Amino acid sequence: MAGESPRNQRNSGGLAQKVALLKQPQTYPEQPARIEVVETHMSWVFLTDRHAYKLKKPVRYDFLDFTTLAARAKNCVEEVRLNRRLARDVYLGVVPLTVDTQGRVHVGEQGEIIDWLVKMRRLPAEYLLDQMIKAHTLQKTDIQRIALVLATFYKDSPPLEINGEQYRVQLERDVRNNLQELAEPSHALPNALVEQSHHAQLTLLRREPELFEQRAVEERIVEGHGDLRPEHICLEPEPVIVDCLEFNRQFRIVDPADELAFLAMECEHLGAAFVQTILFQTYAQITSDSPPNRLVNFYKSYRACLRAKLAIWHTRELETAAWPKWRKLASDYLLLAGEYGQQLP
Repeated sequence: MAGESPRNQRNSGGLAQKVALLKQPQTYPEQPARIEVVETHMSWVFLTDRHAYKLKKPVRYDFLDFTTLAARAKNCVEEVRLNRRLARDVYLGVVPLTVDTQGRVHVGEQGEIIDWLVKMRRLPAEYLLDQMIKAHTLQKTDIQRIALVLATFYKDSPPLEINGEQYRVQLERDVRNNLQELAEPSHALPNALVEQSHHAQLTLLRREPELFEQRAVEERIVEGHGDLRPEHICLEPEPVIVDCLEFNRQFRIVDPADELAFLAMECEHLGAAFVQTILFQTYAQITSDSPPNRLVNFYKSYRACLRAKLAIWHTRELETAAWPKWRKLASDYLLLAGEYGQQLP
């Protein structure tokens, strides 16, 4: 998976051209009847009847650089490797997007390589955790199955050597970064909500540093998933968890209690508050780790603020007409963060 050749640069076209070609059934070896398309911040995903193909956007942020073909190829390989930890049979591999001698573009065939795609087995949408919550079909036994997979994953993950003070200081830095961004006047978010939740988080970090440092001392910090949201969990007979944050290892270095609290917070936001108790009970049974409630509530408050920040960032990229939707979502997360923050003192 080398860099782009001069011919490659001539034939590859721009992102819009590749997206247009990948919307056409004849581009794929299976010749699907229809193709569904989903756009995210960093990718385009093309859904055929049986597969999903992910194309990385040639974007650059502070935390990643996908502007070269070689970088996108490397990231595709990493995405497959890392996601096979929790979704082994979903991630089928990395396939090229090629141009043949007649100038026709194909997926996974011989020719000049113009990009790379992650190929996945398509998951049944009705079994995604967020959809099951919305459809009121989620059972407690479903959460137990998810918790068992996650707890076993954390138990088997080698602990990372990290200094307790270093871990706490990084958390404090992240909280202050969230506060600075959410307090930006142009976002027009309720100032009282922004201040309340972050003040509670920073107060706990200052008054009880050992609460956080002990997690590192006890060797609880691992390389986890990094983005454990309900839409990334599919309740097949053997639950699978997809879409980990593959592009930055630092984002995957977490306390399992943090990831589980994040998932519990997102489920509560969707209307399934009962998920938290089952998650942490099962986790404790498998790992013999029972994080204090104050720590769990801190993580929930912190993650809700992080999600508020990510929501409000959409206003930077979208037309003004779309801003109210994202401001409301950010405010909803801040309300949750404030409720959790009230339980910290």
